[in-house]
Amino acid sequence: MPTRVPELKGWSDLRERESSVQIRPGDPILLAPDYRVDELTTLYFSSQPFAGHTPETKRNYATDLCLFFNFLWAHGELWTQATAVDLDDYRYWRQEATENPQRVGGAKWNRELAALSGLYTWAARPGNAFVAVNPVETRSLTLRSGAVAAVPVQRAKDYRSSNVHWLTPRAFRRWVDVGLRGRTRDGLPSAGWRGRLEARNVAFARLLYGSGLRRSEGASLLTFEVPELRLEGGRYLVGRVAAAVTRSKKPRTYYVPAEVVGQIESYVESARARAVRAAQAVGRYDQITEMRLVVRVTNGPRRIVHWCDRDGVRGRTELNAASVSERTTFYIEGGGGPEPLWLWLNEQGLPFLPHSWEGVFTAANDRCRTVLAGGRREHAAVRGVVEAPYLTPHGCRHSFALYMLVILHYLMDERFGLTPQERRDYRLLYGDAWGMVQMLLGHASRETTVEHYLAPVADLQLRSLLAIAPAAQAVPVAGSLDGVFARLAREAEGIQDIDDRMAAS
Repeated sequence: MPTRVPELKGWSDLRERESSVQIRPGDPILLAPDYRVDELTTLYFSSQPFAGHTPETKRNYATDLCLFFNFLWAHGELWTQATAVDLDDYRYWRQEATENPQRVGGAKWNRELAALSGLYTWAARPGNAFVAVNPVETRSLTLRSGAVAAVPVQRAKDYRSSNVHWLTPRAFRRWVDVGLRGRTRDGLPSAGWRGRLEARNVAFARLLYGSGLRRSEGASLLTFEVPELRLEGGRYLVGRVAAAVTRSKKPRTYYVPAEVVGQIESYVESARARAVRAAQAVGRYDQITEMRLVVRVTNGPRRIVHWCDRDGVRGRTELNAASVSERTTFYIEGGGGPEPLWLWLNEQGLPFLPHSWEGVFTAANDRCRTVLAGGRREHAAVRGVVEAPYLTPHGCRHSFALYMLVILHYLMDERFGLTPQERRDYRLLYGDAWGMVQMLLGHASRETTVEHYLAPVADLQLRSLLAIAPAAQAVPVAGSLDGVFARLAREAEGIQDIDDRMAAS
């Protein structure tokens, strides 16, 4: 692809139009391949709704826009000159062209289309009118609720959640032992394994797997937000996710196993405390300029964080409205000086940002592949059985949904022993298991829960699957449903399980 297109048609007109754009200090900028500043996209990056996206979404969308701009640039066009035909050509190249060695699936294309739709919708507004035509064509679609929505015509029809993977409980335990704890194939400690951040990484992975929190939700917890209120029976604790860190911008309740909270507390008192003391000893926190020292957190329906910054300015922030970036600035005065309220820290004692967890999971996947997939075994050809489990932060959330669906069916069908009539009455009062999982995940749409998160088992009769479940007991333990999950892995695509002979002793 050429890096420069000489004498682009319309460039002088665009530059004349851009001369009135005011760029504020600190705004992000985008450079064309010939190193000229594209002031219109810079203006877009600082406007709504783009400015309201999460940092990760901003990074992804900016990358998606650059790919399309480069495609147009190679054909001698600016993005302000694009038509629907150009977008059709680009979609063909991204998804279907055999000459493209890195074609993308429907889910990835739809994200790129969302990025382009946001830009061109903004650029085509009457108050802006930076483009003569919006290349993202739309059609009206009536939703199940009766509302009418505008849907891009170029939206991929092959959108599938096939890239999502689910891990059964024992496959997850195997992944943690090998990938995060550095165990060998036989479950023994590896020679030379350092594991400096093992306590942190294991606690975080188990938090996501055990609660269904999204990566940014679990990663942005503050120390005083770790759940403490136990449900009756003591196996689960109740937590609250602040609205500002959720995708829906609505707060919600979540539940996490007590043993996972115990691991988090152990991390706080050991590895995290050591990192904080080391940072204090070298004065690392004294060098932080954007620090808000929290002096008080009020309880009640609206928890308020009262703080004082480096300049002595006092302020307060409703905890529910504290963004991810603002949370990184919250510190508290400890015994050895200021220390972060951000729960998860790196080795320097500074906040470990949400996107950094991708690297932790990638390293764990690489280690599992290296240690476990040395050679395929005869029984590894069974559908659903893998030697090297693979997991992502969002895969933890999908796996949690599958686990909770099976457990809820198990409780209603086995432990409670409900008759068909009683089960029908129970659903009318409290909803069915699918609805309960939807609530736990915080989805607004049941369709999202069933078709994307639980797609492998959406068409299976779980009642028959659970016929092999163990006899009712006071509390089902993690290993008691291994047989059920093994059968699910054999009969549904995307669920990873391990053979009994692969389980570490």
